[in-house]
Amino acid sequence: MGILDFLSGQFIDVIHWTDDTRDTMVWRFERQGHEIKYGAKLTVREGQAAVFVHEGQLADVFTPGLYMLETNNMPIMTSLQHWDHGFKSPFKSEVYFVSTTRFNDNKWGTKNPIMCRDPEFGPVRLRAFGSYSMRVSNPGKFMQEIVGTDGEFTADEINMQIRNIIVQEVSRVLAGSQIPVLDMAANTADLGKLVTTAISPTIANYGIAIPEFYIENISLPQDVEKILDKRTSMGIVGDLNRFSQYSAAEAMTTAAANPNGGMGAGLGMGMGMGMGMAGPWGAAPQPAAAPAAPPPLPVEHVWHVAANGQTTGPFSKATLGRMAIDGTFSRSSLVWTAGQDGWKHASEIKELAQLFTVMPPPPPPPAP
Repeated sequence: MGILDFLSGQFIDVIHWTDDTRDTMVWRFERQGHEIKYGAKLTVREGQAAVFVHEGQLADVFTPGLYMLETNNMPIMTSLQHWDHGFKSPFKSEVYFVSTTRFNDNKWGTKNPIMCRDPEFGPVRLRAFGSYSMRVSNPGKFMQEIVGTDGEFTADEINMQIRNIIVQEVSRVLAGSQIPVLDMAANTADLGKLVTTAISPTIANYGIAIPEFYIENISLPQDVEKILDKRTSMGIVGDLNRFSQYSAAEAMTTAAANPNGGMGAGLGMGMGMGMGMAGPWGAAPQPAAAPAAPPPLPVEHVWHVAANGQTTGPFSKATLGRMAIDGTFSRSSLVWTAGQDGWKHASEIKELAQLFTVMPPPPPPPAP
C-alpha cells in the first residue's frame, strides 16, 4: 500500500447516509478514529438530520442540504475546538444521522382493563387499542435524552416507552370523560385529540412529536358483551309471542320443503318453539278455561225534568214514581236523559210511561 492510499483511507471526503431498513431512527457514521478532513462534503437528504458530537458534547446539527465542513458552517464545533480562521487540519468528531420521517403504524393497547363509571351500566371495565405515528422533531434533544452513544437506534427501542405514556393518558381520559360506553365509538376522534394534547409535552421532552394518533376500538369484557348482545336481540325481536309463532311457521315450512330429511324433527322443533300457538296437534296440555264472568249490571238512567223554564234533577226512575204519586210529575212533564234527542213528554218514553199505568185509580167520591 502506497503512502497516498494510506492517507486517503485516513480522511473522509464525503459523509452521507442512505437507509432502506424503514425502522432505523439513528445511525452513526462509522470511521476508525472518527477522523474527518477539513472541507469534506456532508450530504443530508430530505427526511434526515446530521448531528455532530465532539468529545461527548453535542455540537452542530445540520438539516437537509449539501455542506462543506468548514469553520463558517460549524460554529459550535469551531467554538469547542478554538479554531482560528486559517484552520485546515483534519478533526475528530462523531457524526449521527437522524431520520426525521414519520414512523407509522405503531400499535398501542391497554394491558389491563380500565375501570370507568358508566351513567347507564354503572361500573364497567374497558379495554382500548389503536395506532399512532411518530417522528423526531428535535434531533439534538433526541440524541441527548434517548439515543446517547447508541450507534444504531431503531423505533422499537422507543416504542415501549411511548406506549406506556399513551396508555396512562388513555386510562385517565376514558375514566374522566363521562361519555356513556355505547356512545364512545362515536367520540373516538375527540378522545384521541384529548390524549394527543395531554401527551405532547412529555413526548416533546424526548425530542419526538406524535403527528397522528388513533383510537381504533373501545370494548367491554366478553361476558358483558354477550349480555349486551342478548339485550339487543330482545329489542329487535319485540313481541316474543309473535316471534315464536313466526319461528314455528318457518320450521314447518322448512320441514315441508324437505319431506325426506327430518320431517319429524322439523315438526317437533316447530311445535316446541310454538307452544303458545293453538294448533291441530294438541300436543301441549291447555289450562282449564276460567268460568265466564257474569255480564255487567245495566246502567240505570237518570232523568232531568223541565218545568216553568227551569230544570231539576237528575232523578232516578224510583224517585220519579214517587213524584208521580204525589202529583209533582205527570205524563205531560218534559224529561231528558243522556243520549236522548231533545226533551220529550214522559208519556212518550216507554220506561217512564209505565209509572202511570201502575198507579191506582182516583179515590171514589165520599159517601153521601
